[in-house]
Amino acid sequence: MKKITLFSDGSALGNPGPGGYGVILRYGKKEKELFGSELHTTNNRMELLGVIEGLRALSEPCDVDVISDSSYVVKGINEWLNGWIKRDFKKVKNPDLWREYIAVSQPHKINAIWVRGHDGHAENERCDKLARDAAQQVKDSLG
Repeated sequence: MKKITLFSDGSALGNPGPGGYGVILRYGKKEKELFGSELHTTNNRMELLGVIEGLRALSEPCDVDVISDSSYVVKGINEWLNGWIKRDFKKVKNPDLWREYIAVSQPHKINAIWVRGHDGHAENERCDKLARDAAQQVKDSLG
């Protein structure tokens, strides 16, 4: 199994508002950047969507370290998800995205790691910029 590091961050300009995500996928010395946006979303949705889109970009089962500054995403993956599944996502925010996460994460071995945001972590800062730029671009498109 390939060892992949997936760095991800999300942003919303207003919560809810225009939002974006940024992802860096790293395999050895190779890196790929991904980003995207939605017109009306929340910060947490973008944080999770970044992880989903990063995993979706993998073409084979991998051992993935997900690096995020989102406690919501990291604790969701590492601690809360099994309980949410047992309760069929009752009283859980963003059940559509969590179900999507489950589907795209199935073939992979996932370990989520929290890093402090806006603390000089190079990849987190880059993902933050990708996410904010994507959110700003969709905001600007509104006129």
